[in-house]
Amino acid sequence: FQAEDGIRDSVASRGLGDVYKRQKDALSPIMSEETLDLHHGKHHQTYITNLINFIKDTDMANMSLEEIILKSSKDESKAGIFNNASQHWNHNLFWKCMKPNGGGKIPSKLEKRITSDFGSVDQFKKNFKKEGITQFGSGWCWLSISIEGKLVVSKTANAANPLIDNMKPILGCDVWEHSYYIDYKNRRPEYLDKFVDNLINWEFVESLLD
Repeated sequence: FQAEDGIRDSVASRGLGDVYKRQKDALSPIMSEETLDLHHGKHHQTYITNLINFIKDTDMANMSLEEIILKSSKDESKAGIFNNASQHWNHNLFWKCMKPNGGGKIPSKLEKRITSDFGSVDQFKKNFKKEGITQFGSGWCWLSISIEGKLVVSKTANAANPLIDNMKPILGCDVWEHSYYIDYKNRRPEYLDKFVDNLINWEFVESLLD
């Protein structure tokens, strides 16, 4: 895939690492092969296909994915473009935020920032998971850098993300049911526990601090 600053992806690219493409059970048993194949191969691909069709022969065809999101978010008539562009961007970040045998100790630079802004790593994890658990219906939970430079957690409904609020997301977790229902049924809190403790690629998250 093409990327600039880690998360600025071209419209037609997907952020799934080569290890997942070669080995669809790479995140198993936390995220099963069935879930990964359905989520990446079907749901994410649908957002890409829809977006390409929406922007074909328009001025947005030459924009970056982030530019498309920001422009379409301000125009209700472009809701279809926004939803598919934002979901594509969200998933690109989501895939990069995970790795086999993830979780574990947070790298020192990121740990210091988290401790400074949340009081402790444990408090951050509690707050992050709470955002995901309390998001009613479909959506996402996030760790972002605010315009003031502080780390903040938040939740968004459906396709929305913190870019439209002038923040830089550095960690995102998908809490749409297609991300966890095959493996966890309605046990979203368990899915979030496993995501934080066993899947997060903290080194990648830290790389987005600057």
